[in-house]
Amino acid sequence: MAHTVNSIVINASYDKVFDSSNDISRWKEFFDEYTGSEVLEKDGNKIIFKLTHQNGNSWKSYRLLFKDDKFTYASKIEPMFPFEYMKIIWLYREVGGGTEMTWIQDFKMDKTAKFTDSQVEGMINKHSQDNLKRFKDIIENE
Repeated sequence: MAHTVNSIVINASYDKVFDSSNDISRWKEFFDEYTGSEVLEKDGNKIIFKLTHQNGNSWKSYRLLFKDDKFTYASKIEPMFPFEYMKIIWLYREVGGGTEMTWIQDFKMDKTAKFTDSQVEGMINKHSQDNLKRFKDIIENE
């Protein structure tokens, strides 16, 4: 199993950071690797959505929003490959001058995948840090 944790402080209110960062329709703006982000279904605090990567691959995931408790939980649905599983938690914490957003990812790569858990852990850490900076820049400049 692999595990990543990455955080950034965004100089904006908690409501602004939570609402903006969980607007799936904007993820192609927030994440540099997505060319498509589409909400397929919404039921209460659960969102089922489809993401399309710049390499053309698409997958479906679900996300549970717990705004009052300051976190979200997500999991990849299908196709799972190249992962055996992928679980994601986003934590939000109000701090002086803004909101700290922390991304936690737990995953395991499929045995037939091109990369190992540790290789992908390194890639996800780098990419998460880059994307968190994008979130910060976009939200703070709104």
